[in-house]
Amino acid sequence: MDDDDLANRKVFFRKCLEHLSGAGKAIGVLTSGGDAQGMNAAVRAVVRMGIYVGAKVYFIYEGYQGMVDGGKNIVEANWESVSSILQVGGTIIGSARCKAFRTREGRLKAAHNLVQRGITNLCVIGGDGSLTGANIFRKEWSGLLEELAQNGELNEEQVEQHAHLNVVGMVGSIDNDFCGTDMTIGTDSALHRIIEVVDAIMTTAQSHQRTFVLEVMGRHCGYLALVSALACGADWVFLPESPPEEGWQENMCIKLSENRARKKRLNIIIVAEGAIDTQNKPITSEQIKELVVKQLGYDTRVTILGHVQRGGTPSAFDRILASRMGVEAVVALLQATPETPACVVSLSGNQAVRLPLVECVQMTQEVQKAMDERRFKDAVQLRGRSFESNLNTYKRLAIKLPDDQIVKSNCNVAVINVGAPAAGMNAAVRSAVRVGIADGHKMLAIYDGFEGFAKGQIKEIGWGDVGGWTGQGGSILGTKRTLPGKSLEDIATQMRKHSINALLIIGGFEAYLGLLELSAAREKYEELCVPMVMVPATVSNNVPGSDFSIGADTALNTITDTCDRIKQSASGTKRRVFIIETMGGYCGYLANMGGLAAGADAAYIFEEPFDIRDLQSNVEHLTEKMKTTIQRGLVLRNESCSENYTTDFIYQLYSEEGKGVFDCRKNVLGHMQQGGAPSPFDRNFGTKISARAMQWISTKLKEASGKGRRFMSDDSICVLGINKRNLLFRPVAQLRKETDFEHRIPKEQWWLKLRPLMKILAKYEASYEVSDSHQLEPVHHRGHEEPAAI
Repeated sequence: MDDDDLANRKVFFRKCLEHLSGAGKAIGVLTSGGDAQGMNAAVRAVVRMGIYVGAKVYFIYEGYQGMVDGGKNIVEANWESVSSILQVGGTIIGSARCKAFRTREGRLKAAHNLVQRGITNLCVIGGDGSLTGANIFRKEWSGLLEELAQNGELNEEQVEQHAHLNVVGMVGSIDNDFCGTDMTIGTDSALHRIIEVVDAIMTTAQSHQRTFVLEVMGRHCGYLALVSALACGADWVFLPESPPEEGWQENMCIKLSENRARKKRLNIIIVAEGAIDTQNKPITSEQIKELVVKQLGYDTRVTILGHVQRGGTPSAFDRILASRMGVEAVVALLQATPETPACVVSLSGNQAVRLPLVECVQMTQEVQKAMDERRFKDAVQLRGRSFESNLNTYKRLAIKLPDDQIVKSNCNVAVINVGAPAAGMNAAVRSAVRVGIADGHKMLAIYDGFEGFAKGQIKEIGWGDVGGWTGQGGSILGTKRTLPGKSLEDIATQMRKHSINALLIIGGFEAYLGLLELSAAREKYEELCVPMVMVPATVSNNVPGSDFSIGADTALNTITDTCDRIKQSASGTKRRVFIIETMGGYCGYLANMGGLAAGADAAYIFEEPFDIRDLQSNVEHLTEKMKTTIQRGLVLRNESCSENYTTDFIYQLYSEEGKGVFDCRKNVLGHMQQGGAPSPFDRNFGTKISARAMQWISTKLKEASGKGRRFMSDDSICVLGINKRNLLFRPVAQLRKETDFEHRIPKEQWWLKLRPLMKILAKYEASYEVSDSHQLEPVHHRGHEEPAAI
């Protein structure tokens, strides 16, 4: 960040402080409606960002009920009030349904209570009902104040000072049922709970050859059911937005028996609690069980997950999402004028955006209306791009057409894993194989990376061969770091021998380097002149051309879980600082985002050089912290952030400088970050991005059909990745300029702009870059590019 940039941001915050000085400029934060994991992270971010910019921040306990009741329900918060809540599920400030707030009398009381404390900025974390309530309150505000003045409860000066109420919403809902945002706070954590249960059920179901019917939450929205079905490869899924066609009973039983005939020992059926048929009649899990037992005679059990989905600790994704949204909400309140409509801070692709609250709520209600009127296609479209693409991908992967109905392309497409293993690779391979077969290709699996490729370890892989792969960690095909450079001739020979017409590479930075080598060798070996696409899969998240890689989310959750345990141990012993080393090579993604998700005091990364003065300042910061009630510290260090400031050096420095104030422990997380079952995010991301890559291959092969099959152009050898809000195929030739080859990282990395966020929330001076657009956006914003809903 250059000096001008820093100066501009300082001016912005100075203006914010002026905006907040004087009476009636405090911020009130409340959680309302059903609780969701990650709400506490949002509350923490609002409180700390508010204090950081010099505002008073108030907790409003028990949602709108607390606002109406006033008294001890509205309490000023301080920095320490929100310590140690990042990892806690639910909401520490409570949530309650409130009938009183629906009446004007109740809202009069609420307005009076807020004015007494100078609160004219409201940050509401809840579902569409809670946000609608906040908007009604905002519209009525001046009328309510006038009425209070007429009743003698407020004087003219108070009315003047508190003339406008600003409202910003954040959507906390495990159902992901709010239009306009790709993910709501709590959805990812709820998916974690569901997938944990599904993984556990699968082992027992396999032992007894059972069928399990799983009922998940989602009275009006099938998102949880759909994504968990996608993430575990369920045999059938029932959703409110997309009811099964007439005669579904017979079709489902045929599908289940076909899967059993393919030697599959279990069946999983996922049902959203609001599932309906085309006549809007409920479809219950018990109904489905009776049907399977009666028609097929399978041993069938029902499991209703219920409130388990709301519970437990928030996932890394939800903590980061809620922290970003919380800070963005405060900035939106600071920038609000009396003319600014109420807005929702939201996630679009990978970017924070602000959307008009009223439009989002209207669109959300439109979905229900479409379902009531049996316009189910409209309902799916209104749910948004993410929902629609999930549904289409699920249908393609779950239901195999009979062989005689598939139009053969006479093309052979090979899939290979390259580099270190990453959780979610197997989900990507499964998806590619099934989409390829559905498109009429013969799919070939290459075992053990480029090394296996050169040796001819290539076999055909079928639809049933990849069953049950989504939940398995590591790489079933086997993966090696070897680059193709030394064995290009052997690889070209194998390409010719097996008539390979296209290649899908799933891997990390080695896969990217391998792709560059294959690209350079095209002039010499015509066998390499075929469409090639790479899907990024590495825990380090260091592949140029994509903001995310398969496997990074699972690694981040491992780091976050470990940090939670370590913080708990430090809280018990008091005055203890832990130094934790993360993986990532020279890429600081895991250390930085892990620090944000775990509430670390500092994260040392290669991309932001540091010296002994920075280390000294961190020690002093921790020494000050030990004087408060928060007597523990957490410091993350990326494994290659500095040649000389090693983990041992930092540990020894902290131990020496902290003598008598705190003691130190260190922990190197190592390869546990590469292992484990993939997170729901990585399963879903791997499945969708790989399916998209196969569609690209099919399109390329179709275009060249009958014209001779030599692909020489740059756009036939690409990396597929998420870039801001879009899914983009970027030619490797183009990405070369954007790569720091010495340190194996992209020259520009999006997550570095979140670095100040971590510092602000850890009480350091930092300059935060506000929302990507600063402006309200229309809800239907769809650019020319392909949207990257995750």
